[in-house]
Amino acid sequence: MESKPSRRTALKNMLGTAAAVAAPFSLTDALAASEAALGPKLKGKINHSVCRWCYGKIPLEDLCREAKAIGLQSIELQGPNEWPTLKKYGLYCALPQGAGMGIEKGFNNPTLHDELVASYEAIFPKLVEAGYNTVICFSGNRNGMSDEQGLENSAKGLKRLMASAEKHKVTMIMELLNSKVNHKDYMCDHTAWGVALCERVGSERFKLLYDIYHMQIMEGDVIATIKKYHPYIGHYHTGGVPGRNEIDDTQELYYPAIMKAIVETGYKGYVGQEFIPKRPDAIASLRQGVEICDIA
Repeated sequence: MESKPSRRTALKNMLGTAAAVAAPFSLTDALAASEAALGPKLKGKINHSVCRWCYGKIPLEDLCREAKAIGLQSIELQGPNEWPTLKKYGLYCALPQGAGMGIEKGFNNPTLHDELVASYEAIFPKLVEAGYNTVICFSGNRNGMSDEQGLENSAKGLKRLMASAEKHKVTMIMELLNSKVNHKDYMCDHTAWGVALCERVGSERFKLLYDIYHMQIMEGDVIATIKKYHPYIGHYHTGGVPGRNEIDDTQELYYPAIMKAIVETGYKGYVGQEFIPKRPDAIASLRQGVEICDIA
């Protein structure tokens, strides 16, 4: 089987004829310009994404241009109305929105199951048409419910969707969130609970979003947890602790080591930057976050 041509080889093949007749703008010049348009070539061990909501003050098209310049491959947590803009700039949506009822109302409430099932069954074909294969979901808040009852209810509702998810090859990814600082009363707030839910659902089309920021607040021991439970994790988010700001040396987590641990599990998905920049130049903070996570 022929090996896949490199990005540089493909560009050279496309530009060769045109550059040959466009002197004095040489093939080298044309290749350099095209490489710049594609964005910097990162190390390739991490697939880089960013969460749109953290940059809500920046128009989406501007964020797309900045993301490409940094070398990002994805802008996530976007619904169907935004997907065409991402495609316009050659960007993926690693974790789409577009279904469900928000964070507080989720699968642990059986009275919501019919509405939730209908919502996700409606989005699955749209995801497939757009070329996406994941979608975010949530447990919902406890509202006095025990963890065991929440597991039972959530598994029951999610199992109703697994045949359709498997048919469309779409993975539902439930986010682990902290209930200590940001999302009071949220049920899926510990990795072990999420893993127990994965086991009850019993499908490879249901996995967890391991949010490093949230789980550092709730349980710590991030690298050991990733190594132990990585088969159940379908996506990762970053964020500085405390404060959910930049992931540099102003906070307590050492992200290069965390990224190394993720890579060593064999993970091939995306890592989404989900910190809220506190510096005036938000894009510079995003660029720095990608550089920190772009391990060799």
